[in-house]
Amino acid sequence: MTRSQLRLSAVGLSVAIVIVAASALDHLPAGVHGQIDSERAALITSQSQVGAIRTQVEDQIGASPDLFRALPFGGQYLGRINQASAELRSAANDTDRLAEFEKRNHRSEQQNVKMLLADEQKNRTQALADATAIQKEAAHWVDAAAHLPQQIPVMEHDYQTVHSFDLAGITATVQRAETDWPEKKSDLDGRLSDDRALVLQADTQWQSTAALRAKAATSTLNGADVATLLALENTLENSAAALPQKTAELQTLTSQLYTSWDKLLVDMKSHGSDYQQQIRTVRTHLADAAAKSGDVTSTEQWTAVPRDTYESMRNDLGMAIAHKPAGEYDAEAERVAQPAGMAYVAPYAQGSNQYGYWDHRDGRDFWVFYGQYALLRDLLFNHDYRPFDRYEWENYRTYSTRGQTYYGQDGSSSAPKYGTQGTITQNRYSSSTYAKSGGFRDSHYASKSGSYRSSPYASPGARDPNADHAPKTFGHSSPSSAPRSAPAPRSYRPAPRSAPRSFGRHR
Repeated sequence: MTRSQLRLSAVGLSVAIVIVAASALDHLPAGVHGQIDSERAALITSQSQVGAIRTQVEDQIGASPDLFRALPFGGQYLGRINQASAELRSAANDTDRLAEFEKRNHRSEQQNVKMLLADEQKNRTQALADATAIQKEAAHWVDAAAHLPQQIPVMEHDYQTVHSFDLAGITATVQRAETDWPEKKSDLDGRLSDDRALVLQADTQWQSTAALRAKAATSTLNGADVATLLALENTLENSAAALPQKTAELQTLTSQLYTSWDKLLVDMKSHGSDYQQQIRTVRTHLADAAAKSGDVTSTEQWTAVPRDTYESMRNDLGMAIAHKPAGEYDAEAERVAQPAGMAYVAPYAQGSNQYGYWDHRDGRDFWVFYGQYALLRDLLFNHDYRPFDRYEWENYRTYSTRGQTYYGQDGSSSAPKYGTQGTITQNRYSSSTYAKSGGFRDSHYASKSGSYRSSPYASPGARDPNADHAPKTFGHSSPSSAPRSAPAPRSYRPAPRSAPRSFGRHR
């Protein structure tokens, strides 16, 4: 071969190598081919397993048609098996489509292949899980029917558990709660009736099956009679387990009616992707609905939160981000941020409630907390309570009934009073981590020192400029007189939140 021919051969070989390399880059990765092969094999195995289960269940139903016809849901087994088979057919269709992608073998279709693999795997595993559940249920009934005489003592035990269950204690608790909270009577009665119904159902079924139970110990029953006793066994077993649980739930619900609680956002901090909130939970337990005092406790805890949660509450420092009044269940708590403590104020026309009363002085109406709730007041207002004006509270109620957060307005400026931008908040939480990290620094409404501490209505600690105003110790700050007259506050809405929230109760 001449030198010229050698050069041509080398060039041709190089071009061929480049073409082969480029073609390889456009193919599906080898790992994807392996996944397709693995799922194809798994599908074949699942089809065989589901087929075997179908045959077994069909044989069991064919051997005892009366039993399965009379059993709860027994007549649905074949339909459920058919549903599992349909899921397997969907998986098989997915593998057929995967074969087409594999034949084309284009790297650009890799994402579509992965999605199809995931769908095929989901259908295959669900079909096998459904079929296996049917297999276990059918086998259970067949085994129970074969050992029915041995099950009679178990039924007796479960029946006695249900029949002798003491509902007197929970009945007395419910009756007391209904007297204290009449608006809950319908719900509590319904729940207690459900418990009583379990006992009544067990008694009725037990008496009606006496002859069958006696016969089962000495002779063979037909399929329908066996099914009746097995259904009784299932009912008694479930009721024996459900009664203690349902009674405990009812006890918990009635207890919740006697406790109010607030979750206050008292501090927040962020660093990089780490977002945290400090939540103060204040609970007040009442002895009864008319109690003039309650047992007040509180806890505080820093909690890591997602960025979206942190941003959605950025404007709510010092606010009650959740409030559950006495007479309601925990699931009915209000979840929209509102100025802490305002939810405890009675309507002006009502005049008072167990927490305090409306007073009139110097031409103004303002709210006064009873002395026995001084601790509650200090915890809600971070030891810096400033009496609510009647018109301010009415504005708050207007906002809350519309499902909106109320931030109020400082009477001497356009600044909000509550929330992170609030002039009151910046004084109450001046020692917070948020404040020390410069959180208030960029506020257009940064409060000026001394604006309230010189007021004759401030607490002694608040009037002392050298005092430590951090929330470290408990104290009482009962006002001696009302604030001076001021026009009804206008509403303020801070910058839009990253995730708007709705007002209402979550059940």
